[in-house]
Amino acid sequence: MHEFGIAEAILTAVEKRADGRRVRRARVHAGALLRVTEPVINQAFSAIADGSVAEGAQVDLVIVPVRMTCRSCGSTSTSVDPFAVCAGCGGTDIDTEGGDDLVLESIQMTEAAHVPGNSRGDRGDPVRPS
Repeated sequence: MHEFGIAEAILTAVEKRADGRRVRRARVHAGALLRVTEPVINQAFSAIADGSVAEGAQVDLVIVPVRMTCRSCGSTSTSVDPFAVCAGCGGTDIDTEGGDDLVLESIQMTEAAHVPGNSRGDRGDPVRPS
């Protein structure tokens, strides 16, 4: 299953951004050509993240469309279906662009009961996308 390799890449990025803090959720953009689904990536991530700062974390997956250009009719379109045919003529002789990226958009930390060095005991805030 190639999902385990993708889950490992996500975990590496999550751990780097989390800097030792516990993670509750990660939002990831995955290109349509990676052919992953949220339930399957979460199952793989759960196995990979066991014992890490992301143990028990959920991955929210956003599928990024692939841009397709038909060699037969010249029509261009986008699709989240990696096996799509030309919307114009139904042809299968298609050039693709993009759709193979994997980007960690954001992570959400678990709430901390106490933030070290903060005498007010404020809770930690989730990480916001840059």
